[in-house]
Amino acid sequence: MATVTSVNISEKKGVRKNRVDEIVLKREVGIEGDAHAGNWHRQISLLAEESVDKAKQIIPGLTPGAFAENINTRGMELFTLPVGTRLKIGSALTEVTQIGKQCHDSGCAIKKATGDCVMPREGIFVQVLEDGTVKSGDEITIIE
Repeated sequence: MATVTSVNISEKKGVRKNRVDEIVLKREVGIEGDAHAGNWHRQISLLAEESVDKAKQIIPGLTPGAFAENINTRGMELFTLPVGTRLKIGSALTEVTQIGKQCHDSGCAIKKATGDCVMPREGIFVQVLEDGTVKSGDEITIIE
């Protein structure tokens, strides 16, 4: 079973996200209060703890939101999901819109420190299809 391990937001783009107790997902918006909210295809970013664990071998003190991800997960290899996959996350319904991304300029702080970053290869993006709330411990299921 895949679960949410952390939910994170930031009020400004280009900075790490801060862990919060719960996030509200809205159709055509993304996450209420997050800097990346808007009616576009990269409303919410997800990164698996299994991917973060790779980076923790080099930077042991990494905490949720360090890769500017909104939702951390455990138990699902996110980057193998095809675009178009529908995910029920907590009480919200989302759809995978992009796998990976190009790093900003010369890369994030993690790439500058380590020479590599997992987010461009293993992070995914979703958009909200049905409103809901998400918190740590919530289940994630693939909707066929």
